[in-house]
Amino acid sequence: MTSSVRRKLAVLPLALLPLGAVAASCDAENSKTDCNSNSCTVTFDRGVDSSASILGVKAELVSVKNDRVTMKIAGATVTVPVGDGQQTDGFDVTVTSVTKDHVVVKITNN
Repeated sequence: MTSSVRRKLAVLPLALLPLGAVAASCDAENSKTDCNSNSCTVTFDRGVDSSASILGVKAELVSVKNDRVTMKIAGATVTVPVGDGQQTDGFDVTVTSVTKDHVVVKITNN
């Protein structure tokens, strides 16, 4: 192995570190997250306190009434109709589906 290849292999873990930090930064309570570098899809459980720490902020499911979902994102309250989106505090929030058991929301840095 040449010294050039060894140096590149030695640097590779350091180059990938920020990607691992993004994936590791998602934390959830009664929810599931699927995140990449600038967006997360969160599946909140209904009927319990449900939240996720994503993209450096906390997202909480507050309530679902008819076809409108109310959430707190980074402390700001936003109400979003199912199938629609809203902007709040630097994020685009889209409610993709609501069932009797779950609410699925996509949150993206804008």
